[in-house]
Amino acid sequence: MKVALVGIGKIAVDQHVPSIAASPDWELAATVSRTGTVQGVPAYTSLDTMLAENPDISVISLCLPPVPRYDYAAACLRAGRHVMLEKPPGATLAEVHALQVLAGDQTLFATWHSRMAKGVAAAKIALAGKTVESGHITWKESVRKWHPNQDWVFEPGGMGVLDPGINALSIMTEVLPAPVHLTAATVHTPENRQTPIQAELKFTCGITADFDWLQEGDQTWEMVFRTMDGAVVQLLDGGKTCLLDGVTQHGTGQDEYPALYARMAALVGDGASDVDLSPMVHVSDIMTLAQRVATSAFDW
Repeated sequence: MKVALVGIGKIAVDQHVPSIAASPDWELAATVSRTGTVQGVPAYTSLDTMLAENPDISVISLCLPPVPRYDYAAACLRAGRHVMLEKPPGATLAEVHALQVLAGDQTLFATWHSRMAKGVAAAKIALAGKTVESGHITWKESVRKWHPNQDWVFEPGGMGVLDPGINALSIMTEVLPAPVHLTAATVHTPENRQTPIQAELKFTCGITADFDWLQEGDQTWEMVFRTMDGAVVQLLDGGKTCLLDGVTQHGTGQDEYPALYARMAALVGDGASDVDLSPMVHVSDIMTLAQRVATSAFDW
């Protein structure tokens, strides 16, 4: 199938382009970006022009920041195309619900790449049928490394540290045998920014989380869950490695982004959609419930 990639930034270049190139299911037939291009691929600066000139491109993959994404997704759906959304699927829950209605029989896929990490399925199996009594998530990385000079992450809708934190929440909502909900939160927001740079969270079932966007050196993406019957399930390296009572559980399958594109191919083939908003519900709850603490100014 022919796919167009909209938004040629760091994540598109690092993950989407090589995943499409390596897949037997896809041909990258066009890009849309104000500045970015992919060598050898027709490049557009206008989405409307690309859609009008390429009726044979059936799938659009959107890698834009979340705030402008709704308008682009809606235009693609109105043009009869299937749409794949980079995480988070939108700036608000309501706009993604609106896209679901607009999609009708077309495929809409809200992707969560961290769920595709190779240890996640093993952790879900290890926790199945058990009662979780406690857990902790540590998600600490450097915004300067992963979003260099990208001011949109600190603007309304950019989510701040909850942008990487939602990756942890996507894994948590996938592997836990029963849903949890937020009970308390504290978010730390630089005095010159609009979104938090650190967060501490408490959920039901004794689950807590620390998110930090200021960590230098080694990055930390880990979580551990303990069950009533004494089992300990750990996920390390962003979900790539699962340990059950200290023993590695070997994962299978593709890497995260190739797995997303394989999933999209299957959804289009089946005429189905996949829009799970549970990680984004937690982010919305954090923004509603959290105590806000001002911190020192952040500059690149």
